Amino acid sequence: MEKITLGFIPAHRVPFNEDWAIEMRKRTLEALGGIEEIEIVVPDAELTQNGLVRDDADAEKVIRLFEEKGVEGLLLGAMTFGDEISAVSIVENMDVPALLFGTKEGAFTADGGRRSDAFCGTLSISSGLYRRKIPFVFSGIRFPEEEEFLRDVRRFAGTVSAIQAFMGAKIGLVGPRPERFETCAFNEYPMIEQFGQRVVQTSLVDLFGAARALKDDDPAVLQIVEEIRARADCSEASDEAIRKMAKLEQALLEFAEEKALSGMGIQCWTAMQNDYGISPCTTMGRLTEQGIMAACEVDIHGALTMLAQYRATLGRTVPHFIDWTIRHQEKENTFLAWHCGNGPQCLASKNSKPHLRAHSVLGEMLGQECSMGCAEFQLKAGTVTLNRLVEYDGGFKMLITKGEIVPS
Repeated sequence: MEKITLGFIPAHRVPFNEDWAIEMRKRTLEALGGIEEIEIVVPDAELTQNGLVRDDADAEKVIRLFEEKGVEGLLLGAMTFGDEISAVSIVENMDVPALLFGTKEGAFTADGGRRSDAFCGTLSISSGLYRRKIPFVFSGIRFPEEEEFLRDVRRFAGTVSAIQAFMGAKIGLVGPRPERFETCAFNEYPMIEQFGQRVVQTSLVDLFGAARALKDDDPAVLQIVEEIRARADCSEASDEAIRKMAKLEQALLEFAEEKALSGMGIQCWTAMQNDYGISPCTTMGRLTEQGIMAACEVDIHGALTMLAQYRATLGRTVPHFIDWTIRHQEKENTFLAWHCGNGPQCLASKNSKPHLRAHSVLGEMLGQECSMGCAEFQLKAGTVTLNRLVEYDGGFKMLITKGEIVPS
């Protein structure tokens, strides 16, 4: 994943200690240099005096710099009693997410004077942001080397990434949703109006046609077949079923590339089994691993939720779309978090090799061969974040909570 470009605004005010402001700016840049997921854009000493922002002229120069460099988020730091008007005007003009922090007070000077007053400047800057109804994240009063500050910057970079991906996202709609699954219904108009998003439709007929048109010896198909066999126990799957899975994956990859999709919702039963002859669960997990969020049962809000999760981690891990939420018979707050077999295999426990099997429900209903394609394994243990985006009456909200995967 590409680095997130953050603009750093080192706010200063005359006549406060300029040497201290220069030192804080330098230390902040050195600390931020250790975060590999971000690229910092900051005014240098040629653009503004000592690379600091202190007045309207500086603000105008920095705005032009940030626009030229495509800054996606702002780190606004009070190096001293930062000038709130110039600092806030940059944030107001850029209209991108902002994180505010103040630097801690240094030791008194030899004659007992103050060095910084950054805390006071932070209050003034935050007041200016609030007055203009500009939302911001507040990291606190920190020295830049403190782990709490660096943690907040990493989280902020993930937030910026999620917003960048979410706004204007293109999500594929592959076939109609299951007729009895009203929970998968969605209203496209609020998505367009509020987020500039677009739903790009294709039919199962077109998808199956594209998949069937691929040759058995197509290099892309052969590569996918090899990868499927290398990562899972495929002893229960026929060669034909694995080829169908590979061709379906390649057809969906080409659809995503052609339409610049960030994710898709796919009708995964029963036309898939009856007409094409496999279950697409493993295919969907593999798409998610490749950065194309694939949600089951044409769940467009589910795909958008996955996209926000994926980008919030800056691509360090991938989400798992769950639908089976089966309450434990005895334990409180414990449930089976799974779906038919769509889990990305990179999330498997070290001691749980994925097995390629027929769909546990549809195999009994429709037949084992046409239902082949589900990856069964145990998820690796650890802390997880649970999310769900929903829309009611044109208003969106998201569940955000924490859980823990425990071995069964």
